[in-house]
Amino acid sequence: MPQKKLTFAPSLRTNTRMCPYLFTRNCMQYTLNIRGRLMDLSHPVVMGILNVTPDSFYAGSRVQTEEAIAVRAWQIVDEGGAIIDVGACSTRPGSTPVSEEEEMARLRLALPIVRREVPDAVISVDTNRPDVARMAVEELGADIINDVGPLQGGTTSAPVSSSVGRVPVSCPIGRASCAAHPAVPYILTSQQPTLRETLLFFATEVERLRSLGHKDIILDPGFGFGKTVEQNYELLAQMERLQVMELPILVGISRKSMIYKPLGITPEEALNGTTALHAVALLKGANILRVHDVKEAVQLLHLFAQFSLPLPSPQQ
Repeated sequence: MPQKKLTFAPSLRTNTRMCPYLFTRNCMQYTLNIRGRLMDLSHPVVMGILNVTPDSFYAGSRVQTEEAIAVRAWQIVDEGGAIIDVGACSTRPGSTPVSEEEEMARLRLALPIVRREVPDAVISVDTNRPDVARMAVEELGADIINDVGPLQGGTTSAPVSSSVGRVPVSCPIGRASCAAHPAVPYILTSQQPTLRETLLFFATEVERLRSLGHKDIILDPGFGFGKTVEQNYELLAQMERLQVMELPILVGISRKSMIYKPLGITPEEALNGTTALHAVALLKGANILRVHDVKEAVQLLHLFAQFSLPLPSPQQ
């Protein structure tokens, strides 16, 4: 059966050469296979955050009632978000993770509402628990698994195993990759503090994911995870070097402490700083911006499209 394309997904990945980033658009072109529909990432897109948690670090992202979940889902889509990222267990530093059963219960509430209200939306589930990832894909129809990596407190999930053909494959503690279906795009998050360690981690994990049959892999350098404020900025300054992996890059820096701590403000006051660093991330090659404020991020993408200069032809 021919693949049906999403309305915002017109092209295939065609060029993997490195290109300059200053004042140029990322020349890497990618698509994701979303259950047989092709989603184009040759131009950056926005992922809107929908947290069904009472304790996420930014209060404005928390929605818990059926009505609030529906309103937030519509808001993300109406403001131009391409992906809705649903989280049911807070990963903020210092938080105590809820039980796996509670995380599942929250997702069983939220995902059917999102699918009912915006049936064509691409839904990502933010988790690191294998059983939660499996349930989200197989029972609730999640389109993407956003694996945030080891939990920030409490206990981690027990190791699980998967099989590719007849070969058993071990899965690291606190990673959801083995449980997620290989046909479902997978976001791999690094908690490594330096660029070198991040690249080594990505190289190892991407090879393991390929062995499990994963085809669509997105890299998240993990700003705010396992890093000091200074290390976050050092990684952002060198982020274009992640293009050596030839995979799309997701950046999640929205209203995080790397923004509000240096400025001496709160997350509620960090929109301006967020937009500034989103612009830097785009110049460094980001393909997906994971954000609380969808409208502002989409406006930035429109301006970025005007600002970016075309690459010179080989004859020039």
